[in-house]
Amino acid sequence: MTVWDRPEPPTRPVPLDRELIVAAAIALADEGGLEAVSLRKVAARLNAGPMRLYGYISTKQELFDLMVDEVHAEILPEEQPADWPEALRVIAHRTRQAALRHQWLADLLGGRPSLGPNGLAVTEAQLAALDGLADVDTVMRAVETVSAYVIGAIRREIANLRAERATGLSKRDWQRASGPHVTRMLATGRFPALAKAVHEGTDVDAGTSFATGLDWVVDAVAAGLTRPPV
Repeated sequence: MTVWDRPEPPTRPVPLDRELIVAAAIALADEGGLEAVSLRKVAARLNAGPMRLYGYISTKQELFDLMVDEVHAEILPEEQPADWPEALRVIAHRTRQAALRHQWLADLLGGRPSLGPNGLAVTEAQLAALDGLADVDTVMRAVETVSAYVIGAIRREIANLRAERATGLSKRDWQRASGPHVTRMLATGRFPALAKAVHEGTDVDAGTSFATGLDWVVDAVAAGLTRPPV
């Protein structure tokens, strides 16, 4: 029986339910990352005995599953856009925004799909946007392709934010500190393409980079959907 199917135990002197447990766990993760989350710490935040939580959640992984599903409620659009590219873009941008609010989410995205009601609703919205445009296998590959880009881009952005916190250096501070080494390496002539990118490329913010890459991926998916069968 999954955590989604198992009934909750009756209420005891200290009011407790899965919603309160998940909210406390998310607050801990927002403050200190996933390493800050344990059933003991969640129980302490709720002024409840740790053993009481086991009536609602059997393992930390179940707690993580519930946390991910709760955040998926923030990802699900209020209305489904009529245009399928816009539908995929909206979900992608909402996923990024949710991950920036809850940076621990980057560590739990990908892999096996979320089976909670909100996670399933997000997947349904993605598949429904493309329903009827191609055979079901093509639609699934299209959704997987966009999702793979979104997850990869989010993880890269969150990794950069974590590096800033860990080092105390902003992106520009890090670039200035690394500048002499990069200049020496480029001067060797071994990296001409990289040198061109460094000297001639335009530095854009993470949001612009994400949106540009997303547009390219969605355009590629559109080309794949309209490609005649072999």
